[in-house]
Amino acid sequence: MPDLILALDVTEKKKALAIAEACAPHIDAIKVGYPLALAAGLSIAGDLKKTGLPLIADFKVADIPNTNQLICDQVFLAGFSAIICQGFCGMDSVKACVASARTHHGECYVVAEMSHPGGKEFFSGGIAEQIAANAVIAGADGIIAPATRPDRVAVLRGFVGDKKILSPGVGTQGGSVDSIAELVDGIIVGRSIYDAPDPAAAAQSYAAARRRQKR
Repeated sequence: MPDLILALDVTEKKKALAIAEACAPHIDAIKVGYPLALAAGLSIAGDLKKTGLPLIADFKVADIPNTNQLICDQVFLAGFSAIICQGFCGMDSVKACVASARTHHGECYVVAEMSHPGGKEFFSGGIAEQIAANAVIAGADGIIAPATRPDRVAVLRGFVGDKKILSPGVGTQGGSVDSIAELVDGIIVGRSIYDAPDPAAAAQSYAAARRRQKR
């Protein structure tokens, strides 16, 4: 059964913490992106850790190795459990993120292909496959692959083996639990939970749908 990961992309700290607390019993991790981190600062990790859930920093780190390592070090020191980086910067840049994760006893995930329509423009022609293969060689814990294109996730699974695949795009972007649950280790849901009239009920519904799927 894949984990259910809440993408908490709200920009009001008080609202973010309330949603996290309400949804915590139904989810397995919280993913924080730039919207919340820029609005509330990296210290938001300390507040969210009170939920007892792993925290994933979705900063899609994409720079030279030294800068990548500096960024990742700050993320882990703030209290995050994992970092997401881009793979198109090259193997050395990914290895820098992995090295930081290992130093801080955290995890590193590499974006192999993005979930929005534009993600097909450049993550194509074998590029996503090469990124996935490089992520394995670099020692990353897994990749990010799109729930909006289950066929692509199936292809990328062939390149990463038993490494984890976390999959965004379920809900508002059009991806479904039914089509992706058996292919991945983590299902990422954002707006369909945090924009719902009752985020906790929405999270519970996604958790139930995920449990109905057998790996």
